[in-house]
Amino acid sequence: MPASTAAEPSGGHPQRWLILGVICLAQLTVLIDNTVLNVAIPSLTGSLDASTSDVQWMINAYALVQSGLLLTAGNAADRYGRRKMLLAGLVLFGLGSLAAGLARTSAQLIAARAGMGVGGALLMTTTLAVVVLVFDDTERVRAIALWSTVSSLGFAAGPLLGGFVLEHFWWGAIFLINLPVVVLGLVAVAALVPESKHRQGDRPDLLGALLSTIGMTSAVYAVISGPEHGWSSAHVLVSAGLAAVVLTLFALWELRTEHPMLDMHFFTDQRFTGAVAGVVLVAFGMTGSLFLLTQHLQFVLGYDPLDAGLRTAPLAVTVVVLNLSGVAARLLPRIGTPGTIGLGMSLVAAGLAAIAVLGGAHGYGGMLVGLVVMGVGVALSMPAMANAIMGAIPPEKAGVGAGINGTLAEFGNGLGVAILGAVLNSRFGALVPVSAASLPAALAAAGGPAERARISEAFATSLETSQLVGAAAVLAGGLLAALLLRRAERPGGAPGTFREA
Repeated sequence: MPASTAAEPSGGHPQRWLILGVICLAQLTVLIDNTVLNVAIPSLTGSLDASTSDVQWMINAYALVQSGLLLTAGNAADRYGRRKMLLAGLVLFGLGSLAAGLARTSAQLIAARAGMGVGGALLMTTTLAVVVLVFDDTERVRAIALWSTVSSLGFAAGPLLGGFVLEHFWWGAIFLINLPVVVLGLVAVAALVPESKHRQGDRPDLLGALLSTIGMTSAVYAVISGPEHGWSSAHVLVSAGLAAVVLTLFALWELRTEHPMLDMHFFTDQRFTGAVAGVVLVAFGMTGSLFLLTQHLQFVLGYDPLDAGLRTAPLAVTVVVLNLSGVAARLLPRIGTPGTIGLGMSLVAAGLAAIAVLGGAHGYGGMLVGLVVMGVGVALSMPAMANAIMGAIPPEKAGVGAGINGTLAEFGNGLGVAILGAVLNSRFGALVPVSAASLPAALAAAGGPAERARISEAFATSLETSQLVGAAAVLAGGLLAALLLRRAERPGGAPGTFREA
């Protein structure tokens, strides 16, 4: 098909809704794989004789490679063609899934997961870029809302699908089920998705790609390894220091090179920086909260992993229902981007606070209220923020814009788990003996029912503290994002290339 350089006029591409369906299918496969491995950890430990370190690398190899390559993948899509990179991403993801399903050692599975991360980076960036380019301004917000719905659906479906597969097949099947979806995706993308790339074909910024990959991988590794090794450990300090140095060099290089991979002047647009702050902090609050909640549901309230996964599903269900009904797309033109993001993030913060205040006293009923309120907030804020980021970037840089959005979400996810987990552990360590400063260890060492009840209460108190910290961070981010966006919309506000949808 002929290459194009922008969205099709007068309503967008004639097959845009079919294209969106194909893209969402590819996106769902990647997102399910982000969470499906968690339920297979016991099986992997036994079958592959995997150590704790091996299991951590099985999980982290995928996240590290994917997050480190998102900007580079987006730039490659803009330069060489988004359809080509979408096809390449599906092929690499499929081959990685096949290798993972047939792995016989921990090292083989870790390598396969890293290969899947490369494919995942290409898919995460090209899917959003294609959505932006095939829909016009009148439908773009709703299309992005449906695209972002897949994120919530993937988060909820991963543990449930993994639990079902493991009940009937061996652990490798959780990866092999990707193969039919990949084949279907390849056929559909080849038949439906139009090619699009940057008309001028800027020279590849190879040094920028190298620096961004090293810098982002180091930053994410520092965040991931903090809870395990300690925030003052050599693992964290060396990787964080390397990230700071390399990302500074990346920024300086991008400012001086003729064909930058990432135009640093995007960050002078207050609409862009406001949306950037919002994406990081919504991901921070949502992922960190759910990470802690799954522990509370299993260790304190006594649910098994599948039941715990089912009880976190109302957040995702709320997001899916609201986005499918087009609530965010209808609200955005009425109250504007700043109002929608501010309202959405305030609701996310209110949900976190409700979980903190009601979750301990009222058990799961209190958590359910908080999860639903969070879901409403996410459904409103995430599509508006993604639209703001993509709208602040020229269409020929749509892949880079999608890479920025994905990188920020990944970074926010890691920060949420690390920081809210550190707050919980610090508070819990102050309430129970230092020698048993983790919940499973403390419960195992408990002398009787009364002591177990005291330990569970200490964990619930610590959870409340961490959730309130997350709520405060999300609320502050929402107010900041709304303020920056509102100021930029005033006459004489910061200039930019933003396209209001």
